[in-house]
Amino acid sequence: MQQNDHNSNQISGLFIYTFDTFIKNENMKRGLSIVVFLFVALLSIAQETGTVRGFVYDKDTEEPVIFTNVFLTGTTLGAATDVNGYFLISKIPAGDYELATTFIGYDTATVAITIKSGSVITKKLYIGESSVKLNDFTVSAEKQEAQTEVKMSVVQITPKEIRALPTIGGEADIAQYLQVLPGVVFTGDQGGQLYIRGGSPIQNKVLLDGMIIYNPFHSIGLFSVFDTDIIRNADIYTGGFNAEYGGRISSIMDITTRDGNKKRASGKVSVSPFGAKALIEGPIMRAKELGGSSMSFILSGKTSYLEQSSKSLYKYMDNTQDTSALFNTWDAPPTGNLPFNYTDLYGKISVNGTNGSKLNLFGFNFRDRVNYVGLTDMNWNSYGGGSNFLIIPGSSEALIEGVFAYSTYEISMIEGDKPAKRSEIGGFNGGLSSTYFLGNNEAKFGIEILSFRTLYEFSNELGRKISVEQNTTEMAGYVKYKWNKSDSEGNSKIVVEPSLRFQYYATLNTPSLEPRLGVKYNANRNLRIKLAMGMYSQNLISATSDRDVVNLFYGFYSGPDNLQDSVTVGPRPWQSSDKTTRKEVKHSLQKARHAILGVEYDLSRRININVEGYYKQFTQLSNINRNKIYEDEASNAHIDDVYKKDFIVETGDAYGLDFVLKYDYKRLYLWFVYSLGKVTRFDGVQADDDGNLVPYYPVFDKRHNFNFVGTYTFGKNLDWDFNIRWNMGSGFPFTPTQGFYGSYDFNNNGVNTDYVSANSDLGIYYGDLNSQRLPYYHRLDINIKKKMEFGETTLEANLGVTNAYNRENIFYFDRVKFKRVNQLPMLPSFGLNWRF
Repeated sequence: MQQNDHNSNQISGLFIYTFDTFIKNENMKRGLSIVVFLFVALLSIAQETGTVRGFVYDKDTEEPVIFTNVFLTGTTLGAATDVNGYFLISKIPAGDYELATTFIGYDTATVAITIKSGSVITKKLYIGESSVKLNDFTVSAEKQEAQTEVKMSVVQITPKEIRALPTIGGEADIAQYLQVLPGVVFTGDQGGQLYIRGGSPIQNKVLLDGMIIYNPFHSIGLFSVFDTDIIRNADIYTGGFNAEYGGRISSIMDITTRDGNKKRASGKVSVSPFGAKALIEGPIMRAKELGGSSMSFILSGKTSYLEQSSKSLYKYMDNTQDTSALFNTWDAPPTGNLPFNYTDLYGKISVNGTNGSKLNLFGFNFRDRVNYVGLTDMNWNSYGGGSNFLIIPGSSEALIEGVFAYSTYEISMIEGDKPAKRSEIGGFNGGLSSTYFLGNNEAKFGIEILSFRTLYEFSNELGRKISVEQNTTEMAGYVKYKWNKSDSEGNSKIVVEPSLRFQYYATLNTPSLEPRLGVKYNANRNLRIKLAMGMYSQNLISATSDRDVVNLFYGFYSGPDNLQDSVTVGPRPWQSSDKTTRKEVKHSLQKARHAILGVEYDLSRRININVEGYYKQFTQLSNINRNKIYEDEASNAHIDDVYKKDFIVETGDAYGLDFVLKYDYKRLYLWFVYSLGKVTRFDGVQADDDGNLVPYYPVFDKRHNFNFVGTYTFGKNLDWDFNIRWNMGSGFPFTPTQGFYGSYDFNNNGVNTDYVSANSDLGIYYGDLNSQRLPYYHRLDINIKKKMEFGETTLEANLGVTNAYNRENIFYFDRVKFKRVNQLPMLPSFGLNWRF
């Protein structure tokens, strides 16, 4: 293990303590000489090697270059940079070396270094864009990372990948890219939500620079709150994530934004029929010399005027869309085409030290509104801010990171003359972690604290206003260790990554111990087998049901206490249908277990295949109780809890297979994904014709999902891009209608209600829950872009078509109007953006 002055002091202190223990115990004195010998031997071996660490930056902007390879020329020693552009190579024998880095599209940078025994040196490497088009790329950081990291069920996304998709409205957006990821199900073009390997949106955690974002998507579903041009990297974990992440039971989206340009002022302005955007960045304080301390900023703003532009550009949508039915306003005609508006603002200031240490200050405000005049007015507002930092200790191999942030989300909705309903969630989250690099191995420790307040206001059937307010505090600590075993040639053979998270829900006085494990075996340089498993928990639920097709309004609860005392647990997928058990409900948390097995295979240096089979067991889920008939009061004590509690405890399973093939070489990029999945829920109520309890399919259960993405760059100056995306998926389940009846309100007069002369509402007899399937969905999007250089500025023209062959994909069926409601029709768009 590589040692330095700091580590030597720690070992010396440990040695003194051990010596004192031995010297006080007469029976152990004979072992003292052995301990001293071993200690001196280990220390002398450690002091024979040294360490080089540092950062790789873009020479023009001084933005970190991520996931590039840094190596010592003529050796097998090297490392890939992380999301901060940071690298560390340890256990280097003393001597003189050439430190080099190379990245496709950039010139190679080298620097001479001298490694002394026990030393830790820091270097910064700057690479500029290459004027020569490379025919090949000999050093692959991606290949090295694939062999030395478990990388189970994670996709690393950069703006390059996002821009490979056809753009909607002229601007690439991460919301559109997420829809082509393996295991991700998107329920609709308007108001659609992302469901990841069986997990609902409330079970997916979204982080922006370490700050929690409670709603990352706008109501129209095609756009996120994030500006692609400020994103440095996004890690999307669809399952099996390690103990660094907690508080959610399905998935993690961890987004890191880039720093502002440290060399000069620059920016971008874009406009399209969907909206407009502006970005500006630049130095506040320039470095006096290359590698010196600096300060920069970046500010982004984007807005949509689709409600206004669609009335003149997309008039034909009146004939195909009646999206007002999304809000249950059955008897009113459509009042507009696409009444969706939003505004997103984000700003960041970065302070960079000479050794690479960094402090970031950031803030945001995201707004969204859907306005059907006279029918429904829904809007939400999200805002917050915070700080994160990165510290590089002077003579240590450690890396210290921290974050403290506050964010809030407020939503309200008014439907016609009904009382308004609103919900809020807001609070702070903070964390501190330290990573220790131990040769090819590393250890990471961290602590987190989270506190938030939830509020949900609504009116019941009697018009009485109900307000539910809760305060929640959570604390967590975790440890992760990555052990990397290499062969005789220095190539990684096996990677084992055990981790443990202790999550304490202070408000509930409920602890949760969550062990997790990741393993990768490199059978050879091209074939890798991987495994991940773990336990997960969360204390946040939505005040909407998973059985709804669209949930534009999201209310938030934490740890509902109005649950059953016991619950019937359904059979696992491999058990017989009559294998049910009764379990006591001991807590109000939602919990899940993940198990994933995967294979990675490199068909060539440019073609990669990844196959993963997964199983998520949701051991406890909280859902709105749609079976409630009676009030939960003493007079109904004899009634089963499932018919009187506000929330119901369910169990569930999600399992399937994800297949990904990627080709990336020179001008052509291809991405093919096939997902086979099945999701079931068991509530202890649904039964078959024989009265046997059976599971049901939630509305987001999609059996088959295909995605194909292609990008081709062409032209004399490689200034043309052609993008294509085709998606096809099997239909979602739905509950059929068996009939209608007259529904009378007995709340005012009870049994004295004159149902003969009284006006009745329309009641619906439903069939078996989600027992039928909608038709297949498929859509083709195409896009072509042209770049034009004018000195230091670039103008890009973008022409695209969404749903190019105008496929009439069904969204859902309006039972009352007996009318089919479709997804978006063909939408042509044209955009311009100007970079300066």
